[in-house]
Amino acid sequence: MKITPPPAVLTEDLTKTFDRFVAVDHIHFAVATGSIFGFLGPNGSGKTTTIRMLLGLLKPSAGRATILGFDCERQVEQVRARAGYMSQRFSLYNDLTVVENLDFYGRTYGVRGRLLAERKHFVLEMAGLIGRERELTRNLAGGWKQRLALGAAILHQPQIIFLDEPTAGVDPVSRRQFWELLYTLAADGATIFVTTHYMDEAEQCQSLAFIHRGQIVAQGSPAEIKASQMRGQVLEVECRPTELALPALKALGTFEEVALYGARVHAVAEGVVSLIPQAEAALTAAGVTVAQMLVIPPSLEDVFIARIR
Repeated sequence: MKITPPPAVLTEDLTKTFDRFVAVDHIHFAVATGSIFGFLGPNGSGKTTTIRMLLGLLKPSAGRATILGFDCERQVEQVRARAGYMSQRFSLYNDLTVVENLDFYGRTYGVRGRLLAERKHFVLEMAGLIGRERELTRNLAGGWKQRLALGAAILHQPQIIFLDEPTAGVDPVSRRQFWELLYTLAADGATIFVTTHYMDEAEQCQSLAFIHRGQIVAQGSPAEIKASQMRGQVLEVECRPTELALPALKALGTFEEVALYGARVHAVAEGVVSLIPQAEAALTAAGVTVAQMLVIPPSLEDVFIARIR
């Protein structure tokens, strides 16, 4: 009989207020041990505040949270010994070399001697930084800095790793390489807790929670969220100019949501197939050239916009 381990993270009514402002509002969620968990939401939604409470950097106003069974408020040292944290802002020292940064963070985590040497070699190899040990950190490109920061966060072999917007401002190739590293760490048993605003990254998570204005508005696997939270179907319109298409479709009043997705327009409604002739006529009347109109499966971004609305 397979025994399910307890959640790596569990929150119950977790709340944080600053004077009259409620930053995190009685949230509940659980993160399965050994999983990759995505915490999604716009800037100011409460993601970073939640992480800071989980790591014992902020005291909750109400509720409680545990990490690996340890209370995040009362057992802070036990939590920090088992957790790694890569902050939203690049937190390494630009005037130190790659290896000097690793030495500093290793000692900060209490890793010394032969173990530190072994862990540094592992990180340098994992991050592809062999041969760059003596290079000043300020001279590294964004993707290399990002992998070095991840390496510094896992020097002490944490059981759970918190990553706050780790790929913000990084090119697509480096983002993909970074996620390959995360999958490797998860395969080795680590739990990954990552905040992101990239929906393609969210699709790679095993479970998600959407937070908006401090409240959890949806949670589950990507497939579960798309199945349970999306009302209506998505009509994808490839056309030009899109700046004329948006107001033309909105003016019909028949779509629940009309939004721009790259070079295409997404319009959401129940029974959207029956609305195609009406939409096409409105676009033509507005001077829009339509290349194609297709009903497509909803993306997480479609669901998130619809759920927030």
